[in-house]
Formats: sequence, C-alpha cells, structure tokens
Amino acid sequence: MYIIYFAIIVLIPLWAQMRVKSTFGKYSRVSTSTYRRGADVAREILNANGLYNVAVEEGRGFLSDHYDPRSKTVRLSPENYHGNSIAAAAVAAHECGHAIQDGQGYAFLRFRHALVPVANLGSNASWILVMIGIFAHLSGLLLLGIVFMAAAVLFQIVTLPVEFNASNRAMNQVVSLGLIGNREQREARKVLNAAALTYVAAAAVAVLELLRLVLIFTGMNRNDD
Repeated sequence: MYIIYFAIIVLIPLWAQMRVKSTFGKYSRVSTSTYRRGADVAREILNANGLYNVAVEEGRGFLSDHYDPRSKTVRLSPENYHGNSIAAAAVAAHECGHAIQDGQGYAFLRFRHALVPVANLGSNASWILVMIGIFAHLSGLLLLGIVFMAAAVLFQIVTLPVEFNASNRAMNQVVSLGLIGNREQREARKVLNAAALTYVAAAAVAVLELLRLVLIFTGMNRNDD
C-alpha cells in the first residue's frame, strides 16, 4: 500500500508537469493571428484596466512567469516576453489577471498573501516536527507538525481559486480586447487549463500527505491507549 501511495504522490505532479510542457510546447509554435508579443499583450491588458503603474519585464528561466505584487511587476519568461504565440499570449494574460486581482483587492489573493509567512514556516518546520514525532513516538510533537503542515496545505487550497480566477480574467481580456482571434480561444484555454493542473496536483498531493499523517497520529494514540 505504501508503494502504491508514494507512486501516486510522485506520478501526479510528474504527469501535470509533462502535460504543461507538452501543451506549452505545442502552442508556443503557433502564432496568434494578431502577431502580438507576450510583452505587448500584457502591456495592453494592463493599460486597458488602468494599471499603468504595473511594469512588464523579461524574467529568466523556462516558464518562470509570475506577477510580483510587491514591486507591481509582471515578469515573463524570455520565450513568452518575446514570443507571439498563442501560449505566450495566454500566459501573459494570466499573469495580468493576477495584477488585476491585486488592483481590485480580490479577496482570495489577499488571503493567500496573508498566508505566505505562515505557509513558509509550516513547510519548513512541519517535516522536522513530524519526523521527530514519529521516530521518538511523541504524539504531541507529531500533532504540532500536522498543524504546521495544515497551514501549508491551506495555502495550496486557497491558491486554486486564485489561479482559476486569473485564467478566467485572462480569457475575458484577450477576447474583449481582440488580442487573439476567435478561433484561437480554444487553444489559449488549453494552455491555461494545463497550467492549472500543476496547482491542482500540488493541492491534491498536499491533502493526501496531510491525511496520511492524521492517520498515523490516530494510530499512534490508539496504540498508546
């Protein structure tokens, strides 16, 4: 059972990553009918939403695209910053979706930002407490580790509506502003859906790990009784 369990938690993220890379690879070779670069798509979306203060910069690394709320910057990986593909337009629009969320005070985004320090602490400390608790047979320490891990899991779960909402905003923007052709909407949606799978996979694995530890804690207490 343990072999099957660990195979599942390893294979789910790998499958999601492979799906993202294959989908992105396919549509990064297909230009949009408007031939706009990802950087231009981002700038037009931001301007259309009055976010003139949000910068668009070229980042580093493959699929390193993100929105930085601290510096109010959309950073696009080189292939998406310079590329005029459907994939570049979809990813650029998605990151602008986060900028729009930030500008409008989207509740889930604000909640996720508030969870960052707690989630970081939970991710770093939880496994230390869990391992000591299990090997030293200290159920109290194990429970503390579970609490810390729960904070990190909550962050993963809250990330889901943030990402899905950003993708919906992205599609609305590229369509309403005419940044992609009507026939390209389906392909852009495929890129966004594939990217969302990585967040779903991460959340699923995190929840499974948390449930496994809860079962271990329950069994430990039962044996002590």
